[in-house]
Amino acid sequence: MIEFRNVSKSFWTGKTRKVILDRASFSIPLGQSTGILAPNGTGKTTIINMMAGLEKADEGKIIRSSKISFPLGVVSGVNAGQTGQENARYIARLYGLDPDHVEAFVRYLVDIREYFQMPMRTYSQGMKSRYMFALMLSLEFDIYLIDEGLPSTMDAAFNRKAGAILDERLRRSTVVIVSHSPRILERYCTRAAVLRNGRLNMFDSLREAKEMYDYAA
Repeated sequence: MIEFRNVSKSFWTGKTRKVILDRASFSIPLGQSTGILAPNGTGKTTIINMMAGLEKADEGKIIRSSKISFPLGVVSGVNAGQTGQENARYIARLYGLDPDHVEAFVRYLVDIREYFQMPMRTYSQGMKSRYMFALMLSLEFDIYLIDEGLPSTMDAAFNRKAGAILDERLRRSTVVIVSHSPRILERYCTRAAVLRNGRLNMFDSLREAKEMYDYAA
């Protein structure tokens, strides 16, 4: 479970203070995959980073009582100077998992052939995105954090394989997706919230959240 209690977060832009959250209180229980709808530039990535513990609240308390993933595309400990194979095995040991299993899983899913044995600094943005998502799926979490769904830099074949694995994980895990598009949430989320002007309005269904989101657009 993730719980925000009277959480506030803002940034100084140089001219004004941009409010991300203003005394927000909400929770993400296990078994209730949740989407957060918000226009671009309103703080979606900041909120997902706060859930992961990568950013701190200005005020209030964030409680994490489950195994929560790093956000999609962000893996602490990955070294660009090491190969995909070396990074997969290192992350496996970091999380107490079988390095052979994690290496084989990532190698199959990312399917970058000889590049798996090359330093990650040589990867294209698309290869790096696929690698990071495959690495995230190789680790077992109670809650998976995803910013905007599968990145557009991923190819269709990878999306089909990764989507099938993510579907399987959802049968026993929970997903939080932040996005500006309701369509991205429809496949995975059973409920949703709308972020507007620092206020997070939680709804029991995606339909209700979409109605508010479209009305305020």
